[in-house]
Amino acid sequence: MTNDKKRLTIIAIVLVGLFLFYKLGDMFDPGSYPHAEHYELNHPEDKVIEAINNLKTTDVKLIVPKVTIEGSGQWDLNDGKEKATDYWYKFYFYEKEANQILFTWTRPSGPNTTTFAFVAINNGLDLGHWNYVNEDFGFLENRKIKKNFEETLLRRIKENLDDN
Repeated sequence: MTNDKKRLTIIAIVLVGLFLFYKLGDMFDPGSYPHAEHYELNHPEDKVIEAINNLKTTDVKLIVPKVTIEGSGQWDLNDGKEKATDYWYKFYFYEKEANQILFTWTRPSGPNTTTFAFVAINNGLDLGHWNYVNEDFGFLENRKIKKNFEETLLRRIKENLDDN
């Protein structure tokens, strides 16, 4: 083997090794929602929760209708914490035109700041068809989904925060 071939082989092995190391690290992402898209809002969490609730009160189309699980039953997807000790305050929004449920959450990131996260999209009102942001979509589709979220829902939440 010539020196050039040896160098190319070593470079290829190093690049493949780095890629595999990156993918291995991706398997051990910390937390329950490691790929969620985070947005920092310069408002305390109680104000963010109030702004989101006000938005859903003034635009009832954002409220998720009754859902089914594997085609049976009828349940409400309730916003809030399941237990008082939960870390996230969960919100579900409905996009009627796309027939999709958007799953988001908030958590305080400081005394006057809140992390608002866009986690997943469920196609239809039958639960179990969740696609996770930054994980289950291709690069271009993911960018389009986040841009749409930012220009519609996030923008309206920020406007509601600024008005109050």
